[in-house]
Amino acid sequence: MVIVTDNSVLVLIDIQKAFAVPQWGKRNNPDAEKVAGRMMEEFRKHGRRVIHVRHESLNPDSLFRQGKSTFEFRDECIPGSGEIIITKHVNSAFIGTNLESKLREMNDPVVYFAGLVTDHCVSTTARMAGNLGFKIYVIEDACATFERKDHSGEVLSADIVHRANLASIDNEFGTVVNSSDIIFQPN
Repeated sequence: MVIVTDNSVLVLIDIQKAFAVPQWGKRNNPDAEKVAGRMMEEFRKHGRRVIHVRHESLNPDSLFRQGKSTFEFRDECIPGSGEIIITKHVNSAFIGTNLESKLREMNDPVVYFAGLVTDHCVSTTARMAGNLGFKIYVIEDACATFERKDHSGEVLSADIVHRANLASIDNEFGTVVNSSDIIFQPN
């Protein structure tokens, strides 16, 4: 069990409509956005903070280009009034943004990560958070990814990519947990 204390924050990464477009291929964990949304509601209900990160591509043809409907947040994870929104242009939510300063202003909270995709923006951001000295948790069932081809052309299933990336985070940069293992300390 993991107890969410008062000084905790949930960071939702790239839960945007672009990832609902079929072009990405086969993915794992089809309920990741729903689980992330449930976690968001639990954090809110218990008076914990939520930060929303979104990717904005500088490529005018990208699904992540501001102004396109696919740039918008998924319905499961719409930012609430007063919640921080961080817009990034690279994989890490710490590069070129004020995420680190916002977290430091919160007195270095315990950070819980959820979002898309496990092996790109979630992993990169979680690793940097660990390297910056934050205590972090990645909620594995609130993350998902897509199948990938390796350098030799072999297709790796989305589940293998997901699990391998989480395995490299666990006990090195932070801790990987399941949403069912998370309980909230009363206020």
